[in-house]
Amino acid sequence: MIVWLNGAFGAGKSTAARQLLDLLPGSTLYDPALLGHGLRYMLPARRLEEVEDYQELPSWRRLVVDAAVALLTEVPGPLVAPMTLLRQEYRDEIFGGLAARRVPVRHVVLHAEETILRERITRRGRRVGDPADGAATRDRCLARLGPYADALTWLGRDAHVIDTTRLTPRETAERIAEAVRSGAATCDIVQTPEPTSETLASGVLLFDEDDRVLLVDPTYKPGWEFPGGIVEPGEPPARAGLREVAEELGIRLRRVPRLLVLDWEPPKPPGFGGLRLLYDGGRLPREQIRDLLLPGPELRGWRFVTEDEAAGMLPPVRWNRLRWALRARKAGRPVNLEAGVPVG
Repeated sequence: MIVWLNGAFGAGKSTAARQLLDLLPGSTLYDPALLGHGLRYMLPARRLEEVEDYQELPSWRRLVVDAAVALLTEVPGPLVAPMTLLRQEYRDEIFGGLAARRVPVRHVVLHAEETILRERITRRGRRVGDPADGAATRDRCLARLGPYADALTWLGRDAHVIDTTRLTPRETAERIAEAVRSGAATCDIVQTPEPTSETLASGVLLFDEDDRVLLVDPTYKPGWEFPGGIVEPGEPPARAGLREVAEELGIRLRRVPRLLVLDWEPPKPPGFGGLRLLYDGGRLPREQIRDLLLPGPELRGWRFVTEDEAAGMLPPVRWNRLRWALRARKAGRPVNLEAGVPVG
């Protein structure tokens, strides 16, 4: 298990984490920031100049998962990770990766009033030996209070929130320990095992009466996606698409959908690639749209969007696949792609 202590700088994550080690038997402090510091030494300067924060590095997010799993082979756990994580897509990638490796997540946000946070950050900046470094630390932490306030909307839904404004570090740790023991801090995420070889996946495009396409927002990976998933061994791909739509959205399509796109995705470490199929599930009537279901651990939202809107929501690979699928739908014939490029 990993107990992720989230929150703004100055909320008391590090001090509470150290106190928590006494309250959770077998627990070990796990600081993902150390991985970021290590990457600063190992990556070329030109790569580091492309990002403002090491959390933007895909290598950091992957290392957070891999290092946690490796640590849990050495210690009984839980791991206690005091780490600010404000971008929801990074939360999805990291927590989804942990769930895929069978590591349960307990997500706790330590919150404090802004005036208290500013006070604590200023005091911390004064304690840094070099005045210039202290001022830089203070300014950097203060600058992140805005993004923290913006993130509170989704953090409040995703995590167990503890107000530390009037709590000592020990009292904060005691409340965290109680939330972990009672299950109040449990972060439900669907477990999707990481592939060990090429995979076959089927997605189904569903449309409203204005021909906008349905996208869903998974909790276990970053970015928007099409309804669908991995084809199980021995399962017909089109039937897999039907099954996934029923499981994810509660919609039972009456007919087998028509193939729009077959795309071979090349392996790109650490991914294995494979075949990606997109089918035309047709238009959904208003009453069916009204009854759409979302299983909490798997999807957090859905939206019908135009082609232009989808361009700003989907990762480039999925967007390219959708673009060709929409053209195949208009032309009335499927398109064969290799790495997103038509062939044949």
